[in-house]
Amino acid sequence: MKNSFIIGFASILLLFSCKKDEVILNSLAEYNNMMEQKGYHFGDQLILPNEITDNAEKISVSFGDKETEKLIVDPQYFGFGENKVTFTIKTEGGETLNQDATINVFTKTPEKNISYKIIAEYPHNTNNFVEGFLMDGGMIYESDGLAGSSQLIKYKLGSTEPLLVEKQSAEVFSEGCAIAGDKIFQLTYQNRIGFIYDKNTFKKTSEFPLPSSMVEGWGLTFDGKNLVATDGTNKLYFLDVNDPSKVVKTLSVGGHKDIYNKLNEVEFYKGFIYANVWYQPIILKINPKTGETVGRFDFTKITAENSKDNAEKVLNGIAFKENNMLVTGKNWAKIYEVAIN
Repeated sequence: MKNSFIIGFASILLLFSCKKDEVILNSLAEYNNMMEQKGYHFGDQLILPNEITDNAEKISVSFGDKETEKLIVDPQYFGFGENKVTFTIKTEGGETLNQDATINVFTKTPEKNISYKIIAEYPHNTNNFVEGFLMDGGMIYESDGLAGSSQLIKYKLGSTEPLLVEKQSAEVFSEGCAIAGDKIFQLTYQNRIGFIYDKNTFKKTSEFPLPSSMVEGWGLTFDGKNLVATDGTNKLYFLDVNDPSKVVKTLSVGGHKDIYNKLNEVEFYKGFIYANVWYQPIILKINPKTGETVGRFDFTKITAENSKDNAEKVLNGIAFKENNMLVTGKNWAKIYEVAIN
């Protein structure tokens, strides 16, 4: 009889403990869902519900191989955009509970809408599936994608006839390109390699493996010191120009209310990174020191004009002609020169 009482009492305690653990996890899940929509800013405190803190002996947040008990949105641990984390709660009853969560971090200052005026239009070859686009020395350098059609070309603005062409092998899907000194660097989409060419002859001089931390190869530019690449996330990868397989630093890009995933074609100009977002008719102006999006161009009208018959004809080309921006897209018939107000 005595043993039955002990077993029964233990069962009640276990049931009570399980119910309490369930309350904690449910409360944390509801809190995480609410805050995922609302988002955080750097310096914000993670103020968890009382159902959690009143029953917790220890709470920590882990990010893969990093962990902290500081429930503050600290840039040491968090980046702009989506942060996949795990809350670990050690309860007063000795249980360890884990809850996965997404913590979205936004910028405190809204990005400015930057106005512009179209001042010129130039022809563009509609066969070119633009992935990389830049202007140097009065010439356009363009990397075009799609397996079987990938190429690197050089032509004079206003002409559609290339002066130099380097065709890729059929299995290669070319992506962004950048010029650094007398070299042209070119990424590939999923081939996990990049190419280096002589700028004047387009002779391929070497190849390099894509850094393992990059998901894929998308956009590429040169900031005067490092190559800067995108991989379809909201991250910028600063690569060693002498060895592009090495990542010097990684920077997450953020907006005031938007998570700018799918950063694509990029261009560095006068201290800022300009990037378009795949399938969106916008170009972002990004502070490369912080990752904060400080400005935004809306090219909805010209994107709509060029993609009437095919949604794949997205905005995807940014270059600078002195102080004016050149804009084009995949299989577009035009390059637009815009004066920035």
